[in-house]
Amino acid sequence: MDPQDYPTEAVPLQGVSYGELPIQPTVIQQTAVNINTDKPVIIEYPQDHIMWSICCFVYANPFCLGLVALLYSIKARDRKVVGDVDGARRYGSTARCLNIIATIIVAIGFLAFIIGMAVLTTFILSSRPYYGYNHH
Repeated sequence: MDPQDYPTEAVPLQGVSYGELPIQPTVIQQTAVNINTDKPVIIEYPQDHIMWSICCFVYANPFCLGLVALLYSIKARDRKVVGDVDGARRYGSTARCLNIIATIIVAIGFLAFIIGMAVLTTFILSSRPYYGYNHH
């Protein structure tokens, strides 16, 4: 992983004698690390899912899961403001899980309502006698 700007190269050392014993020249491998200060370091803060929690609280609040998710989202936002990234991540993850559960429960309930209405409508229409033009 050598940056192209600073290639590594082998540099031979000169032979040095200590006392009467000469030391053979050796090769040392150098590694250059390119520290680029032009690009700012982006710190990714954990998400608090506040908008999703508000939607779950207003539109989909089965078993008060939307309210609890909203409270955890607010706690995650508070932790993020304070600088506690781990706490914000933990509260945000809990809010996300509660939002997922609330959304799934509401989606299943809405789907069951649609299917129930379709079955009820079909049952009502099929139980009525049919009076057509070709009735003998």
